Amino acid sequence: MLLIRVKKLLRNKIIILLLISVAGLVVSVSAGLLWLDQQLSKPLNLPESPYVFTVGRGATLASLSRELEAKGVLSSALALRIFARYTGQQTVRRGEFELHHGVNSVELLSKLGSNDTIQHHLTLLEGWTFKQALVYLHSKTKLKHELKGLPWAEQKKALGIDVAHPEGYFFPDTYRYQSGESDVDLLRRAHKKLTRVLDQQWSKKAEGLPYKSAYEALIMASIIEKETAKDSERETIAGVFIRRIRLGMRLQTDPTVIYGMGDKYQGNIRRKDLKTATPYNTYVIKGLPPTPIALVGERSIYAALHPNDSGNIFFVAKGDGSHYFSKTLAEHNKAVREYQINKRKKNYRSSPKK
Repeated sequence: MLLIRVKKLLRNKIIILLLISVAGLVVSVSAGLLWLDQQLSKPLNLPESPYVFTVGRGATLASLSRELEAKGVLSSALALRIFARYTGQQTVRRGEFELHHGVNSVELLSKLGSNDTIQHHLTLLEGWTFKQALVYLHSKTKLKHELKGLPWAEQKKALGIDVAHPEGYFFPDTYRYQSGESDVDLLRRAHKKLTRVLDQQWSKKAEGLPYKSAYEALIMASIIEKETAKDSERETIAGVFIRRIRLGMRLQTDPTVIYGMGDKYQGNIRRKDLKTATPYNTYVIKGLPPTPIALVGERSIYAALHPNDSGNIFFVAKGDGSHYFSKTLAEHNKAVREYQINKRKKNYRSSPKK
């Protein structure tokens, strides 16, 4: 009987201990959940509003939460990571984020996994050279400069473009980017768009053109781009150059001479410059220069592939941004006297104001 009473007493004691343990665990869990809720719902301690911070390449939620906790912005990195693990939100996106007063840890976590980053914009202009485009890109402080100072042989490896010369291979347009992206990222996009536009236009080209490839059409388009900024003239100028090629004439276009002069060009072309042989001096060479001479817009590509059959062989800048077109040398010489000699003014310009 005594043994039975002892067993009952021990069993009851174990049950009581288990109940106490469970109760303690429930209390601990409840306290933990309460703490977690408090940490997650508490507004972040932002030093200013808006507060801007950057998530760089390779950053993780763990490293980012510790950084924000060290800065006093986040009260508990642990609470954020527990909640992220529980809800499956552990991935953070690269970019520049903006936070405003009142946002809490839950809202921060949601933003870090979204595309809600600060977007920057830049515009590559028609008629720029690749060198000018790079200088412009490298003036943008939010863009990483991975190509700066590298020769083209190394730049093209970084870009994944296997071409001998960079000119003309990048489409002029307005591009969005976010902090952390690089000149490589942006130029890859510009090259991809140029290739797409050129392929599309080449597939719809007019019949009987003297181009051996889409690349030759791109070269012609770059010359058109530099000769005029007036859309109404592009097909007519294309027609002039196509007609000269068919007649065996030299193109004799100043923008190619200027490109061939490089840094020697100081704003004026002298008579000796027109006679100095370079691969780009179309007063000396026959046919097209070896590469494009500028970034090319879609209108100029279209014009190179759809020239105007007007019969004109010559044109001269009128000084107001437009050109006078002629079918004969006599008419052209008369136009030169009128627009280049007699009426030349201080405000003379070969392209229209933008």
